Amino acid sequence: MPDWSAFPDPDTITLTDDSVDDSFKICVIQGVADASPSFSGGIGTRIGSIFVIGVISTFVTVFPILSQKYNWKLSVWFYLFARFFGAGVIIATAFVHLLDPAYGEIGPNTCVGGWGNWAQYSFVDALILASLFGIFLTELFSEVYVERKYGISAEEPDIQKMLTERNPQEEVEEDCPVCEEDGVSKKESTYVDEKSLASSKSTYDFKQQFAAFLCLEFGVIFHSVIIGLNLGSTDYDEFKTLYIVLVFHQSFEGLGIGARLSAIPWPSELPEYYKYLLCFAYGIVTPISIAIGIGVRTTYVSDGFAANIVSGVLDALSAGILIYTGLVEFIARDFIFNKEIKKNTVQLLYSLFCLCLGTGIMALIGKWA
Repeated sequence: MPDWSAFPDPDTITLTDDSVDDSFKICVIQGVADASPSFSGGIGTRIGSIFVIGVISTFVTVFPILSQKYNWKLSVWFYLFARFFGAGVIIATAFVHLLDPAYGEIGPNTCVGGWGNWAQYSFVDALILASLFGIFLTELFSEVYVERKYGISAEEPDIQKMLTERNPQEEVEEDCPVCEEDGVSKKESTYVDEKSLASSKSTYDFKQQFAAFLCLEFGVIFHSVIIGLNLGSTDYDEFKTLYIVLVFHQSFEGLGIGARLSAIPWPSELPEYYKYLLCFAYGIVTPISIAIGIGVRTTYVSDGFAANIVSGVLDALSAGILIYTGLVEFIARDFIFNKEIKKNTVQLLYSLFCLCLGTGIMALIGKWA
């Protein structure tokens, strides 16, 4: 971190002053060189925001889970809306709420990006690539492990069709009623084979989708920590606008997370309360961060050099995670490689509309948060 005391008073610096390094001028222009805590009151409202954001974001996240558990008679169009609107929200979050701020915090034309090793390379790109490939390799080797363990490949789309169309009773009538080898009827043997195959496929689907979901939640939680700290310690005038925007921000993200979690084929041997713990983990992270921001309001400098480094690194890492999740897990798997959705033109167009709507609204929210 630069020693600002070694430089002239920021108030006396001019752009035409050749005696001052350009990197310091950038720090002065961006308000980093003379940054100080920006807290300016409204402690009661900030404390209230902890509970408001916590309750709303948790409820919206858990709502798809509850509707599934208690078999609420909700239209299939609602589930499609929640799933694909949430996907659009995540994609917009990656590009508008994470990628752009990361460049504004540690990018080449920033205060941090003009000092020391930060000036030698575009670390935003490197961090995004590192996290993106980290998630890719994690998912790849996880799939390899699961496929070898259960003997089921991700490229076996005919399994479900085989299980639903095959009728073991018809086959039994054509051959002998008893298989002499093990003393088990052919009907029972076929049923056991199909049941075992279905169980293995279900286990594979769960592990694959659950791993992707954890990557998604991990990236979103990183982002939630930073916005919570800023909300708890920012200037009160900015807080009033940011507060309203973040209620919608967290709700939309929560809806996307909950919809994805509810679509995972949950195994019967795994306790269902794990779902609620995952929803609660998302819902509680931002309120905890707000509380921490309030606690350090007199010392935390959100525009400071160190804060920009921490925020920029986390934003870049989260951006890589969510870019991969949004483009591969959501767009590619839900649209390009999903044969079923292409069979129903109305549902396809509706899903695309929800995806674009979620992306557009979240991108618009990026104007304020």
